[in-house]
Amino acid sequence: MSASQHVVSIGLSAAIVSIVDERPSTLVVHHTGDADDALPFGPFDPLNHRTLESGLRSWVKEQTYLDLGYAEQLYTFGDRGRHLVKAGEGPRVVSVGYLALTRETAELKAPDTLWRDWYRFFPWEDWRGETPVIIADKIAPALKSFIKDAPNQPAADQRRDRVRLCFGTDGAGWDEEKVLERYELLYEAGLVQEAARDGRVGRAGAPLGAGMVFDHRRILATAIARLRGKMKYRPVVFELMPPTFTLLELQRSVEAISGIRLHKQNFRRLVEGQGLVEGTGRFAPIARGRPAELFRFRREVLSERPAPGVRLGSRARGTS
Repeated sequence: MSASQHVVSIGLSAAIVSIVDERPSTLVVHHTGDADDALPFGPFDPLNHRTLESGLRSWVKEQTYLDLGYAEQLYTFGDRGRHLVKAGEGPRVVSVGYLALTRETAELKAPDTLWRDWYRFFPWEDWRGETPVIIADKIAPALKSFIKDAPNQPAADQRRDRVRLCFGTDGAGWDEEKVLERYELLYEAGLVQEAARDGRVGRAGAPLGAGMVFDHRRILATAIARLRGKMKYRPVVFELMPPTFTLLELQRSVEAISGIRLHKQNFRRLVEGQGLVEGTGRFAPIARGRPAELFRFRREVLSERPAPGVRLGSRARGTS
């Protein structure tokens, strides 16, 4: 067996997140004629990239013209065939995924780049209003068939438990952090485009959500889950905020990321009581009513306690 058959290529992929008009958005590369979006990605060059992260920043700068701020490594994705049209063609590609945060820019200058609302890819994750219609109309019936088609009773019971935990059925409740688990369940059930592309049998009503190239939607799901979880114990949401902001703008950003609507007064008491923000004494003009006070993030909180995150508190009912 030749040495070329053992070649492994390391890829670097970035889920770059921002808040655009109260929409949680990810930066994608979309070339004219391509069917699906891609995350910014490129190969690691061990001769020119000192570290994996420096390689990622180099590729992102080249493809998007953005200088990344906050970035953290997510996971290594190495399933066989993830970058191949046919299994066995070319080197095995192992991709290191990153989550990066940036404030909204007025205009993207790089060609073929644009912001996409991440709920375009995961429409079942947005609970800021009522329960997403797609769950009752398409997902629940399809997963019921997925359970019914299990090869034996233990497998059916296992599938039923996964559906209950992922989608909060039978009183289990919705856990906004299980983004990756929900996507992987839908993949295994043949309900997303990537499953059909990988040779799985599709189901009625599929595919759900917009697809992405390779396994980039899985990388994005991992990034969303990481951000939703980390926001509760680290103040990463402020990486997405301007230097000054109103408490309502902060609340809408937290809601956009978490996918759930929060009680306004409870949220205000929460962030002020935790010492995360401080007033500036200045006010933002608004169209009607009293001007809203502008706040800033208190960076001192990072040294005051070990887990200064935005704990979500109670959830609002409906869209109020």
